[in-house]
Amino acid sequence: MTVRIIALLIARAGKAGELKALLRGMVPHCRAEPGNLRWDIWQDRSQADRYVLDELYEDDDAVAAHRETPHYRYYLAGIHDLADRTAVVLEPVEVGIPKP
Repeated sequence: MTVRIIALLIARAGKAGELKALLRGMVPHCRAEPGNLRWDIWQDRSQADRYVLDELYEDDDAVAAHRETPHYRYYLAGIHDLADRTAVVLEPVEVGIPKP
């Protein structure tokens, strides 16, 4: 069963540039992980210091493996100094496939 993680990150005062750099640095590592299906960063149009991470994994094992990677541990060690973070782990109930 796929697992989606949505994280809302709001940069602390004066930290928006550092937050964006940290997130962008994670992209190639996260997308290359076995079991990762998506790892996208979204920026709020109305509040430029607010970001949303949209992650999709094949299953719980892929999420657990992600959390053991060096890049995730580096992210976790620094994120609380850069942003307020709320993460939600979701499982599908009724999910459609996007049309091209």
